[in-house]
Amino acid sequence: MRGLRQVAQHAEDLARATAFYRDVLGLRHIATFDPPGLVFLDLDGTRLLIEKGAPPALLYLRTDDLDGDIARLRERGVEIVEEPHLIFTDDGTFGSPGAEIRMAAIRDSEGNLLLLMT
Repeated sequence: MRGLRQVAQHAEDLARATAFYRDVLGLRHIATFDPPGLVFLDLDGTRLLIEKGAPPALLYLRTDDLDGDIARLRERGVEIVEEPHLIFTDDGTFGSPGAEIRMAAIRDSEGNLLLLMT
């Protein structure tokens, strides 16, 4: 195995979900196939498939500016579930010792929980 190729996320309303992931989060739209009701977006080289038949997924999205992204999303009316906070000071397990790993949580347009982390 060499990496994650595609992940699916549940959506009740494909147009609304497409607008959220494309316009609010800024992901690049790749293609829409309707029927059968599939929307593909680019998540930094991994395809994000939005479809009604998919179960909800818990996505952890990488950000370089957690506080700025949360402020921008708040201005766009996105529900902030958890404010940015420290979850771990790296001891070298995941990267540079002493690096702070921070996280915040939001809800997408379909009610799915998304986590943003540094």
